[in-house]
Amino acid sequence: MRRPLVAGNWKMNGSRERVRALVNGIQAGIGSVERAEVAVCPPFVYIPQVAELLAGSPIALGAQNVCDHAEEGAYTGEIAGSMLAELGCRYVIVGHSERRNLYGESDELVARRFAAARKAGLVPILCVGELLEERERGETEAVVARQLDAVLALEGAAAFRDAVIAYEPVWAIGTGRTATPEQAQEVHAFIRARLAVHDPGVAEAARILYGGSVKGSNAADLFAQPDIDGGLIGGASLKADEFLTICRAA
Repeated sequence: MRRPLVAGNWKMNGSRERVRALVNGIQAGIGSVERAEVAVCPPFVYIPQVAELLAGSPIALGAQNVCDHAEEGAYTGEIAGSMLAELGCRYVIVGHSERRNLYGESDELVARRFAAARKAGLVPILCVGELLEERERGETEAVVARQLDAVLALEGAAAFRDAVIAYEPVWAIGTGRTATPEQAQEVHAFIRARLAVHDPGVAEAARILYGGSVKGSNAADLFAQPDIDGGLIGGASLKADEFLTICRAA
């Protein structure tokens, strides 16, 4: 049985005061979340604060990106996986659509970030997903396959024994538009089938999250699908009550 995961991606939001209030609010209600695993991914500068606030909590800590170079070195502005691990991070997001589309990260760079995360003992959350025009051209599966195959080529299917995949249709991120449960399930099933070509056991065990305007009002229907194992939550993760509603749905 795959344990659901709900991870909050705070993106570039927060202040010390707002972070404290948000973490305290989530912790106050986390006791009502029984079966799902919960994680939060704050901006880099707030990771130490959040780590301190989460001490002794069942909530896991994650980061939003990681350098593709596993060793320390002359990489100005980058953060090594070993640094994140030292601060208590368990998860790290790689390949988010905003990194791919706003900052030009290629499939190959994302694959290297994935590999560097694993080398540091972190669990990568690999984001895949298509643009609106790609969906309208019927290219969803081709795009997702290309993004997934870059990681499979570098790391192999076994790497997904200790990794997470998040399907995020770019047209549904922060737009208020959400893939229907059936649309999301179709792509999740495709991802699992593509992994199964390489290793059926890994495919069956892999957790595949959905991201894209998940809210308390639609989370239960999405998470009820057989191949959706939780969510990578953006804007709704910045509101403790809304985030906890999503966690309970998982």
